[in-house]
Amino acid sequence: MRILLVEDEPDLAHWLSRTLARQSGMVVEWADDGVLADRRLASEDFDAVVLDLGLPGLDGHGVLERLRARDDRTPVLVLTARDSLGERVGTLKSGADDFLPKPFMVEELEARLQALVRRSRGRDHPRLSCGPLSLDVGSQRFTVRGDALALSPREHAVLRALIQRSGEAINKQQIIDRVFQGESDVNLEIIEVLVHRLRKKLVGTGAQIVTLRGLGYSLEEDGPATEPHAADGPPVHVRPCLLYTSPSPRD
Repeated sequence: MRILLVEDEPDLAHWLSRTLARQSGMVVEWADDGVLADRRLASEDFDAVVLDLGLPGLDGHGVLERLRARDDRTPVLVLTARDSLGERVGTLKSGADDFLPKPFMVEELEARLQALVRRSRGRDHPRLSCGPLSLDVGSQRFTVRGDALALSPREHAVLRALIQRSGEAINKQQIIDRVFQGESDVNLEIIEVLVHRLRKKLVGTGAQIVTLRGLGYSLEEDGPATEPHAADGPPVHVRPCLLYTSPSPRD
């Protein structure tokens, strides 16, 4: 899930980005003023936007108006200290999908974002899958053929980062930057240990972590195609992971 956070308070933005990435696997990108946010929203795709109203350059109302004027229906959650009834009603009428006043609990923000994205996609249970290995995006639960996969919190975070890349390579430093930013005790050696543990736990699941020389790690599905560039041993049989969602209910 790719989120654009539009917030001019650096400390809050960095904390939110780290927390949402660690707890729910969201990829959070930050814009610190309205002009930059408008430019990015006009040229890039995001699953949702977390938008502060009091922004330099172009305020949140202006960003929202321009977004909707382009007929862009990306879900927008407004996050602001302005909590009057008139402000809430006006913001929702101008095109916001939800409103959360500061201060807030990050668990509530996370739940509201997931609900907004589910509704916008028309899907109840989006999930990432790599063979029989699946990650339910809503519950953040890994299963193998329906059975829960026992993982430590850090193992879960690394595996989540791998499955989100859908068969693409991600290196150790990228894993640290993505899910362990700010945790000073996590280094490259720790990532190697976590990957080693995950490889053991994935034996027999139909998914495996492949080392791609010079590129990093990739979570791949066992299959008939041979990957000739895998390091660390003989060639392995791999297929890329996929994104699956349950079909929308029919009327």
